[in-house]
Amino acid sequence: MMATELTVEQKRQLFNDGYIVLKGAVSDELVDAARARIKAAQKGESLAPVEELTNLINKSTVTPILTEAMGVFDPPSHCHVGVTKQSEPRDHFTPLGYRDRDLPYYGHGMHAEGLFTVAPPQEPSEGTSEEIYQRLIASGPRGDIGRSADVIGSNTDPLFQDPDMSLAVGSFTAFVIVALNDQMREGVGQTAVVPGGHRILEAFYRWQYEQNGCIGPEGPGWPRFDYETPNRAGHIYLPEAVQRKLIELDDELPDTTPDGRPWPRPTQIKMEPGDAAITIFQMPHTATRNEFGTESRKNMIFRIRNKSRQPDKVVTGVSDHPDRGMFGEWLEYEQGNDPWQRSKHALTNMWEEWGGMREIVAVEQPKLAPIDFNAGG
Repeated sequence: MMATELTVEQKRQLFNDGYIVLKGAVSDELVDAARARIKAAQKGESLAPVEELTNLINKSTVTPILTEAMGVFDPPSHCHVGVTKQSEPRDHFTPLGYRDRDLPYYGHGMHAEGLFTVAPPQEPSEGTSEEIYQRLIASGPRGDIGRSADVIGSNTDPLFQDPDMSLAVGSFTAFVIVALNDQMREGVGQTAVVPGGHRILEAFYRWQYEQNGCIGPEGPGWPRFDYETPNRAGHIYLPEAVQRKLIELDDELPDTTPDGRPWPRPTQIKMEPGDAAITIFQMPHTATRNEFGTESRKNMIFRIRNKSRQPDKVVTGVSDHPDRGMFGEWLEYEQGNDPWQRSKHALTNMWEEWGGMREIVAVEQPKLAPIDFNAGG
């Protein structure tokens, strides 16, 4: 009989590490059906809404486990189909502004979730930082409309979530990642995280909010772009103060890019087919290169939000900015419902949306040393 809720020890691990792997949470039958459907896909077909993939959550033990630990959520109607083909290190510039082959840890791309992204220039950018900024924000699907919350990235994330441009992070409550192939050895395209990094990112969001009410890039201590990278147009997916504290979590010296810059070492989430990883939203994470795999890496990814945040809004399972439409459309909210304030509160009080974790949080939280960014990180 498969477990339908986390043990106390598993909840403690989720609290401390920010993620947990549920072994065999998805049955072989559901895994086989999902793999067969992916194999049968027609060229150009979107698999996001197909039942064989959403069933990985809706008909598995993931639903009762997550409902008990977190709370009620919309059954996913869509899936982010994370299929990564085998590839060698390459020369293209990534959104971080570095060449793929120069980034450590199988193509480091550690980031906070819910951030505006545009395609990285493949030649070093010219001009002043202001000129580069304007070109980058104008390169999204809506073209050059100036700096505003109507700007969206090539990844559909708005430049800012709110009209006042005080929130630059979309948010939800939990990631669920279901593996459909063997990922038990490093270098086969695993999702990777920094255990404990969720506390650092939450603390930084809280520090930002305490400064001036703004959270995310272009808020305190977080420039949006890095004009000193090799292509002079790198996205800053994690502020420098957070990067430094993530590096301090590791006993080993961090790997660097050729310019000597250190990068936090991620832990690859090793899973077998049918395993499911649950992470809290605030977890810094990265995809990795499938360098040694014998088949494409198949991770089915779901973005889940506790229904209590906005009870009348349906979350499909793919958007990382559900306070807005998938392509940045403005949604209507009843009078007195400030979605930006609710999301800022959730970003800075990460366990409040995890009803089944309250007892663990009450016991474990007082044991932790505070994370201070007031001295510059």
